[in-house]
Amino acid sequence: MVTLNDYLLVSGLLFTVGFAGVLLRRNIIIIFMCLELMLNAANLSLVAFSRFYLQNGQPDYNGQILVFFIITVAAAEVAVGLAIIVALYRARQTTHVEDINSLKF
Repeated sequence: MVTLNDYLLVSGLLFTVGFAGVLLRRNIIIIFMCLELMLNAANLSLVAFSRFYLQNGQPDYNGQILVFFIITVAAAEVAVGLAIIVALYRARQTTHVEDINSLKF
């Protein structure tokens, strides 16, 4: 039987891996992927809380509906973020964070 604590443990581990990736990596694409990993860890927590919170014996699906909208917005965020990364790569010819010191071209 899988409990809420199991889901929260996995979510916490995913968030920790994402946070460590943001702090330790130098490649902007990997940092972007780690940020998405952190967002998905938060989504997993929302789904877990939604699943295990019962009203009148039935799960409350409000958290899962919120996750659906978060994923929709995250898809648009990925498109814009990758476009910015591609523009930075074309201008600077690098994806390392320390080589990109300003946002002006």
